[in-house]
Amino acid sequence: MIIREARERPLPWSERKRTVPAWTLPFFAVESVWEWLAFALSRWSFLEVLEYMGSLSILVAVFFYFHDADNRVKQRHYQAWQVINTAQGKGGSGGRIEALQELNNDGVPLVGVDVSGAFLQGVHLGKARLLRSDFSAADVRNSDFKSADLQDSNLRSANFRQADFRLASLLRAQIDDADLRGADLSGADLSGTVLDNTDLCYSRLAGVSWKNISSLKGTNLFGAREAPPGFIEWALKNGAVQINREP
Repeated sequence: MIIREARERPLPWSERKRTVPAWTLPFFAVESVWEWLAFALSRWSFLEVLEYMGSLSILVAVFFYFHDADNRVKQRHYQAWQVINTAQGKGGSGGRIEALQELNNDGVPLVGVDVSGAFLQGVHLGKARLLRSDFSAADVRNSDFKSADLQDSNLRSANFRQADFRLASLLRAQIDDADLRGADLSGADLSGTVLDNTDLCYSRLAGVSWKNISSLKGTNLFGAREAPPGFIEWALKNGAVQINREP
C-alpha cells in the first residue's frame, strides 16, 4: 500500500536558484520541476481514490477466486472423466493414470470405471471405490490398491504383478487367468472370488479371507508366502496347483 504524505510547498525557482552554485542550476531546475509535480499530485484526492480502488480490486479478485473454487474442481473432475471415457477400450495410458489418481485423491467414487486393456503400471488407487470396475487384460503391475473396494469387479487376464492389495475387498471379483505373481494380498477379502488359472506364485497371503473363495481350479500357488493355516491344503484339494513355472 502506498503511504501518501502531505508535502510542503517547494520554494519558487526564483528563490531556489539563489541558494545553489551556478554550475548546478540545470540539475536543480529539473529537480524543482519534479518537486512541484510531486506537490501538486500529493494534493490530488483522485490518486488516493485510485489507490483504494486498487486495494479493493485485489479483495474482489480473492473473493471470486475462492467463490469459484467448487466450479474449478468440478471442471477438473469433468476433464479427468473425459480422459478416462475417451480412451475406453484403447491400449496405452492416454493420461488415465493421472486422471484416475486425481479423482481418487479428491474422494470421487470410481464405481464401474472401464479401463480394460489399458496400460496403468504403477497407478496409485489406495482406498479407491472401484466396485464393478473393469480392469480385464489391463497392465497394472506394481500398482497400489491398498484398502480399495473392488467388489464385483472384472480383473480377468490382467497383469497385477507385485501389486499391493493389502486389506482390499475383492468380494465376488472375477480374477481368473490373471497374473498376481509376487502380489501382496495380506488381509484381502477373497470371499466369492473366481481365481481359476490365476498365477499366485510368490504372492503374500497373510491373513487373507479365503474360506468362501468361489473357485481356484488351476491356480498356481508355488512359493506363496505366509498363507493362513489350512489354506494351501484346501486349495490343492479344490484344484489349485504348485508348479514352478519361471517367467
